[in-house]
Amino acid sequence: MAVNSGASLWGPLKELWETVEGAVMRRQSESVHLLDLQLKKHKPHFLSLYKNPPKSAEQRDKVRKASTEGIAIQGQQGSRLVPEQLLAEALILSDMFDMGELAALELLLAGEHQQPHFPGLTRGLVAVLLYWDGKLCVANSLRSLIQSRPGKTFTLELSGELVALTTRFTDELMGQGLTKRILSLVSEVNVTREFERLQKQRGLGNEKHRKQVLDLIKESRQALADSLFSWTCQSPLTKDDTLALIGHLETVTVEADGSLDSVNLSLVMALLYCLDVSFLEQGTEDREDLLQALPLLTERDYVLAVHNRLLDGPTWKIPGLQAVCRLAWALALRALSQLPQGSSLVEFTESDEALADLALLGDVFLFMKDGMLGCEGFTQEEFYIRRLHTLITDFLALMPIKVKQLRNRADEDARLVYMSLQMGSEPPSSLRKDLDHLMFLIGEFYSKDPFGLELGLEFWAPTESLHHTNLQGSYLGMALQRPPHKQVVLSKFVRQMGDLLPSTLVIPYLKMLKGLANGPQCSHYCFSLLKTNGATHGDTMQGMTGRPVSWELLFHSLMLYYENLRRDLPSPEAANLYRHPPTRGITQREVDGLTSYLELLTTIITWSENARLALCEHPQWTPVVVVLGLLQCSVPPVLKGELLRCLAAFGKSPEIAASLWQSLEYTQILQTVRIPGQRQAAGIEVELNEIESSCEEYPLTRAFCQLISTLVESSLPVNLGAGLRAPGFDPYLTFLRDAVFLPFPTRAYCHAAEKWEVADGVLEVFHKLLRDYEPQPADFLQEMVELHGEQVPAHKPPGHSIMFHLLNDSPTLALCLSLLEEGVRQLDTYAPFPGKKHLESAVLHCLCLLELALQKEVVFMDLLRESQASLLVSPLEQLLQGVSPQTRRADHIVNIASYLYHSSSNPEAAFQSAKILRHVARYPNIQIRLVGDFTYDPAVSDKLMAGFVECLDIDEAEETVEKEEETDSQNKVARIRHEIKIHILNLLMTSLELKPPNLALYLLGYEVKKAVSSTNLQDPGVLGCPRSCLHAILSLLQRGSEKRSGPVLSQQAPHLAELCYQVIYQLCACSDTSGPTMRYLRTSQDFLFSHLQHMPFSLPSNQIAALSQMSWLMKTAAIELRMTSLNRQRSHTQRLVSLLLDDQPPTQHTVDGELGMEEETRSVCGFLHFDTASKVRRKLLCVLDAIEFSQDIPDMLQLDFFERAQIELVITNCEHVNEQGHTVCNVKLLHRVLVAEVNALQGMAAIGQRPLLMEEVNSILQQVVERNHVRRSLNAKRHALQSWRGLVETLLTACPADLIPPDDRQLIIRDLLLDLHDKVLSEDAAGELMPIVAGAVFTLAAQLSQSILSEQQQGVGLDGDGSSGFASIANSALHLILRKMLDFILCTGGGFQRLRAHLYGALLYYLQMAQKPEEPDTLQTGKSMWERLTAPEDSFSKLQRENLSIIESYGTALMEVVCRDACDGHEIGRMLALAVLDRILSIDRQSQWLLYLCNSGYLRVLVESLRQDDGALQGLLTPQPPLLKPLYIYESKMALLTRVAKTSEGAVELLRCGLVAQLMECQVYDMLPDSDAHRVMRDPSGFIPSPLDRYRQILLPALRLFQIILTSTTMNHQQGAPQVLQWLIVHADTIQSLLRCQELSMGALQELSLLTGIISKTALPGVLKLSGEVHSAVVMEFQGHINRFQRMCLSLLGRLAGGERERLLKQAEAAAPGDPAERREEMEVAMQQVCANIMEYCQTLLLQSSAQAQFTICLFSPSGSEPAGRDGARADLSSTLPAAASSRVPSLGLVLYLLKSSAADFSRFHQSHRQSLSKLQGLAQLPPEELKELCQGLVSGPGGVDKISSVQRSLLAKRRLVQLINNRAKLLALCSYVIETCLFVLWRHLEYYLMYCTPSDPKNALLPGASSFRSRFADDSLQGSGRGLGLSRVSQQDLDQLQADMAAGFGEALQRKLLEVEGLYGEVRSRYTFIQALVRRIRGLLRRTKS
Repeated sequence: MAVNSGASLWGPLKELWETVEGAVMRRQSESVHLLDLQLKKHKPHFLSLYKNPPKSAEQRDKVRKASTEGIAIQGQQGSRLVPEQLLAEALILSDMFDMGELAALELLLAGEHQQPHFPGLTRGLVAVLLYWDGKLCVANSLRSLIQSRPGKTFTLELSGELVALTTRFTDELMGQGLTKRILSLVSEVNVTREFERLQKQRGLGNEKHRKQVLDLIKESRQALADSLFSWTCQSPLTKDDTLALIGHLETVTVEADGSLDSVNLSLVMALLYCLDVSFLEQGTEDREDLLQALPLLTERDYVLAVHNRLLDGPTWKIPGLQAVCRLAWALALRALSQLPQGSSLVEFTESDEALADLALLGDVFLFMKDGMLGCEGFTQEEFYIRRLHTLITDFLALMPIKVKQLRNRADEDARLVYMSLQMGSEPPSSLRKDLDHLMFLIGEFYSKDPFGLELGLEFWAPTESLHHTNLQGSYLGMALQRPPHKQVVLSKFVRQMGDLLPSTLVIPYLKMLKGLANGPQCSHYCFSLLKTNGATHGDTMQGMTGRPVSWELLFHSLMLYYENLRRDLPSPEAANLYRHPPTRGITQREVDGLTSYLELLTTIITWSENARLALCEHPQWTPVVVVLGLLQCSVPPVLKGELLRCLAAFGKSPEIAASLWQSLEYTQILQTVRIPGQRQAAGIEVELNEIESSCEEYPLTRAFCQLISTLVESSLPVNLGAGLRAPGFDPYLTFLRDAVFLPFPTRAYCHAAEKWEVADGVLEVFHKLLRDYEPQPADFLQEMVELHGEQVPAHKPPGHSIMFHLLNDSPTLALCLSLLEEGVRQLDTYAPFPGKKHLESAVLHCLCLLELALQKEVVFMDLLRESQASLLVSPLEQLLQGVSPQTRRADHIVNIASYLYHSSSNPEAAFQSAKILRHVARYPNIQIRLVGDFTYDPAVSDKLMAGFVECLDIDEAEETVEKEEETDSQNKVARIRHEIKIHILNLLMTSLELKPPNLALYLLGYEVKKAVSSTNLQDPGVLGCPRSCLHAILSLLQRGSEKRSGPVLSQQAPHLAELCYQVIYQLCACSDTSGPTMRYLRTSQDFLFSHLQHMPFSLPSNQIAALSQMSWLMKTAAIELRMTSLNRQRSHTQRLVSLLLDDQPPTQHTVDGELGMEEETRSVCGFLHFDTASKVRRKLLCVLDAIEFSQDIPDMLQLDFFERAQIELVITNCEHVNEQGHTVCNVKLLHRVLVAEVNALQGMAAIGQRPLLMEEVNSILQQVVERNHVRRSLNAKRHALQSWRGLVETLLTACPADLIPPDDRQLIIRDLLLDLHDKVLSEDAAGELMPIVAGAVFTLAAQLSQSILSEQQQGVGLDGDGSSGFASIANSALHLILRKMLDFILCTGGGFQRLRAHLYGALLYYLQMAQKPEEPDTLQTGKSMWERLTAPEDSFSKLQRENLSIIESYGTALMEVVCRDACDGHEIGRMLALAVLDRILSIDRQSQWLLYLCNSGYLRVLVESLRQDDGALQGLLTPQPPLLKPLYIYESKMALLTRVAKTSEGAVELLRCGLVAQLMECQVYDMLPDSDAHRVMRDPSGFIPSPLDRYRQILLPALRLFQIILTSTTMNHQQGAPQVLQWLIVHADTIQSLLRCQELSMGALQELSLLTGIISKTALPGVLKLSGEVHSAVVMEFQGHINRFQRMCLSLLGRLAGGERERLLKQAEAAAPGDPAERREEMEVAMQQVCANIMEYCQTLLLQSSAQAQFTICLFSPSGSEPAGRDGARADLSSTLPAAASSRVPSLGLVLYLLKSSAADFSRFHQSHRQSLSKLQGLAQLPPEELKELCQGLVSGPGGVDKISSVQRSLLAKRRLVQLINNRAKLLALCSYVIETCLFVLWRHLEYYLMYCTPSDPKNALLPGASSFRSRFADDSLQGSGRGLGLSRVSQQDLDQLQADMAAGFGEALQRKLLEVEGLYGEVRSRYTFIQALVRRIRGLLRRTKS
């Protein structure tokens, strides 16, 4: 026997009710099947209605042992031990409700579980609530099931299947005695008895709990009675059941006020429907079936039994009730007798008269009025009203004789009364007043019409045609054609009763007319009746039978009274008016009669505007004048009140209101002008203070407030009272404030309720005045007006005055706040008290006033500040922080917030309270205090939290209520509840943006006393955690998320759902709350997964909200993915990733056959896909599909009157930024502006065209509303797309890469790219969305490129040629992506350059894929040239070729766009466009693009722009770090020009465009910064390079460009070299200082390697010839520069080849912070390059000077000694020559030294190259330490290597090895070249010195071999050290020494080494070097001379 933890007496019953409600009320399609199951399951509950499971000894024993042995609980494994305390409570509960012990235990367990929903209650008290809630669920379900039956009275229009099911089920219940069970329960379940029982066992808690229990018991009794009532409405009861019902009613008693209670009323109405045959009059199509089913016609026994019981039965406890039933039976019999089938029942129908007489004797009409209409439940049920209407009208129509008798008797009685009055005796006591009662009943009954049925129309037969249709109501869905006979009879009754009316009947008749005039059409008929009744002369009401009731009579009487009473006024001062009542007063009877008349008048003119105007404009009657006159006379306050109410009704028409104000002012009802010398005030103020206060009744004051309230709404004239006083409303406001409002709490009241009525009336006026007030600058200026020749200050608008009082600590504000406090106190008692409705209304007005003041105070205070007026005000939010005089605590805001706790009973007050809190919450300083106030007292804190939670939890709130049968008030309440939720969520969001502690953190359940991040969120009830707003928000969102239809909220209340998701996102995004929130959502709720699986949300009606919901959800998901990735929570990340990206339907089962949680939720998603092999669309793509890219834009305005440009300007001025941050137009403001414009027009024409103008205003407003919608829609789309993009980027970049396999990754990116492009390239895609798409395309292209490259790196081995290619993604897909990208670039047109920047970036990433990865230079040729040419094309080249053909297929359109972007526009766009051009030119073998660039002039533009960049570049070299944009653009341009120069055509074209000339004019190259001076200027972050580095970034690209131009134009040197030489000479000073550079850093070496490269090709004698210069002076100058360059290069060689080299390398290693080895390699390469360049230069110079050695020039002195050792000292270049002479000329020993060191380096590099190669081949076998070491340089940060995965590590190591190998290969090539050139130079010099050089003799004669060329050159080269010591002075000794040194240096070992170099390198490179030949020649030279 397991216990159900959901409590079998509550949980399942709640479920039953939800199912029934879903099927019957909400008409959910799938619920019929569920309902069937539930009904079968719960049938016993219905049969044994309210019976509890019985007690048993066995159960009691089991429960007793549960604390030691435990007890099994359903759905949980094992048994659970239950504490003793709980068991004791269970036994108490079991005894209290007399139910089974286990059931009691279940209830307690459920109570414990539900406790968080009921803060402040114990589990036992919650169990009591659950017990009664379970009972109520059964009763409600029964009622709904019975209401769904088909029948004679109404239909719910449900499906046939459902109706058949419920009918069958309820018939079975009825067959088994349901009626008797219900009747016995209604008697048994008695509130008092139940409360006594609960009280005894302490089963009642605080006031709220008592109220809840009371309501549950009452509602369940009511639901049972309603079930019976609903049954009888549709189908009759059986004989026994009917008699049982009558039997029950016999014993019923009335309440204290003489009325029935609502349960008994239901049962009475049930009996009346049993006896009802009026439905047969309606000619519906199922009339025959209904006749067959009617036991009154078919069962004689039934009629007999009922007849006898009602006619001869015992006297009932309530005789009036017996009389009603007898009357109903009499009328039923009378109706039956008129039917053909009724002939068989003659014996019964005969006695209908007798029954009617009995009913009348029982005062039937009096009881109907007091006993039935007096019950508050009566007006809440439409079918009660319809049945009683039938009863009354049937009596009048079916028993006209009886009615005649009643009238006759009334006439008799009137005569008797009249006679006794005449004789002065008492009237007889036996007078019956049946007709009076009938008239009062009719008046009372029809004066209330809550459903707008206007049933009273049946009493008016239309004598004139009305424009309205006849509103008979639609009944059973059919327009009712009433038999006109009945209507005629009824209308005759109304007219005849008014004829010759005896005075005793005047008041009842007027009351009846008042009731029958209630309604828009009825009032019109009644008005006409009184108009036609009028006769020429009238009489007072003294006579026994007067004139018929008419307007004539009324106004004539009023006029007579006025005339009479006016004569009594002794003097205008009227001082004694109120002291001594006049002799001729009005008797009480006359007062009653006049009051009735005025009430009738008020009713008619309230409903009918035509009547108002007709009466007002009537020349004889002049009602307003007469009424105002009477108000000045001495009449009782009650009558005055009625007169004022009548005026208020007239004031509803603005036309009348305006004149009424003036009349009021004129008559001085409220004295606004004091007459000089007047001793005291007069008018209404005196009446209030002296008469009403002493009577303790205030009818006049209340009516005055009502009048002012109406008039203020209709019109408020500004110049009221002008000429007599300062114009304005001020005196009225002052009276209302100082005489009515402020003293109201201290006055005495005869009726307690009236106190609140007065407060409500006056506050309503204040509210209206403040609501319509807009602060204006004029309000703050003190204007003066002239009055009686002097200046007096003008009054301010009333709203301004109210604002001023509310923004000060004034009595008005204090009273409002104390009223709010009183309101909370009264509501907390949960007890009814007199005036409760008015108190609630007054409180609501107070809250509205505060809210309006908060809303307007910002503008008000701004205007006040600007006006510099001397008013003092304080912000209201600060005044609300004040201390309350009652409690001595600052609890005003706590009081305001307490109204949220009562939102279920007072939704409007809660709504205003939420708005006020939202205003106050904007201020951070107040928030902190609020948190303190809210949490100061734990009880208050819990109560406030419960209030907020309750507001969010309430269910009935809906955005759009679809139920049509609900009345407006229900709709309104639901809408208000929805708005409260929205305000609370907005309040939370506003607060979350402020620093903690704030309100939101407290309401959402975070720590406010400690650090927020230390919060540990729990489910409600766990560890004492209360239910917070966060729990409420989550339960709102989670409802329905487990079903396949998705969260209910996002469908039913889209905007609310959007805000809920936004709050969750804000909590996740805020650093303080993120940790606790995400932990809780992940572990306790599985929130994200369960919601993401329902995406995309589709709401055809509200697409904007659906998109916003998805946006916030996706943003939250992106944060979750990032956090779980960072925290290495792989399973969470994996689950979300696969949900978003999988294209396989989720699997349906796990291994053990049970669904895991994940599978369970997934199977919900996958229910459609049965075929597991089929593909589904990826979730991410579905979401993208849901974002509609097209946007309908409204058409342009078509205007006839207004000017479009002006209107557009006005619209722009009315725009503001709304709460969501979107710019929208304020439609209300625009409407005001336009209407003011229309009103300002003058003249007749304008008046005539006003309707047309207003129509145009409406069309403008309509257009603006559409525009706002478009803006909101676009914003929502943009937001959704941004969130989608963020999610995609997070998935691809922030999640661990191995979660998505590489091949899947590429396919996913492909799908995303193609879909994105398809959407954005569609015809109608909105341009606003394009930038986001472009950004996403960029990221996706980058990811695709990265994915493909990393896959290739992992896939391609050492020997691979990339054959594995693009394995995962087909080339066709790549081509498609490329085409779409190019389409996208083209479709953006001229604008959108920033957008194209993204696309260029994407294109670059795309083109990068086809770039072959860097391969190791193995120095193995491997293949011959032929093999290479015939080898199949590898995948890279193939893709590149196909890419190019696609790009070319777009022709010049694409070229044009890219070139234009490269030349102009936004900097980043230009850089990327230049990069794209560069990339395309590099693959464009056909040079199509190059041709276009050249021919279209774009190349020339680029070249010429370099000159314009000069200024900006110069600015870059200033010490302060500037913007680096110009530098980046310059680098991009130079890169492109360098690319162009790589082809000879391009280089020639560049020269033709004057590139070098442009660069010559750039002065930036001369601005070489001083390196020491700028060391101080370093950017601390290291991001901005030092000035010297910036200079190098400018210089190096230019040098590279020159080098490439020189290389490309080698064939025709004549073009490039002379121009470059000119550049060198123009900037000679800079070049020389660079060549002389003292400190050879890496940057300096890079400069030198490029410079020497350029000099070696340009600073040559041959170039001078080419330049064609004829002018000898110029040639001389050029020659001088060339010689200087030569000398400098040679001295540089001395530095680099000499001992300085090692020092520099060591220095570089020490300086490099990251990777010393890499820095050293770079330095080595640069130095080798410089040496190679200089040696090449020497070689070229030697070759150019002469082809034979004997005519050559000598560059090196004939000294063979090598530079000094490697000690780092400066090398002594020539030991033999004097120091002065040889300081400039390096010796041959240097060349030899360079040769030796290069040979040594070569072998070292070669060995290292081989080692690296073997490592690369055996990469898999390398030990981890070595791998780590290899990666060290490529990973930044400490411990970076440890963090990366092993796969990454081996990839990095491989990359590093390839880098090393290629570096070594480069060094080997340079070494080999240096060796070769050194050998050549050595050989030429040795050949000259040892063969042709003649030693010098004393005569200093030149040798014949020394030609003029040589002497010139040699002398020039040594001019610095004196002419005398040229190289020609070489002694024999020098030559011998040279030979000896050389022979020693160039020994066997070196030769062997050199030949080895050739062997190792020359053959491999398939390039034949001359090393061997040169070595042989040098060896020969050295030997030969010896011999």
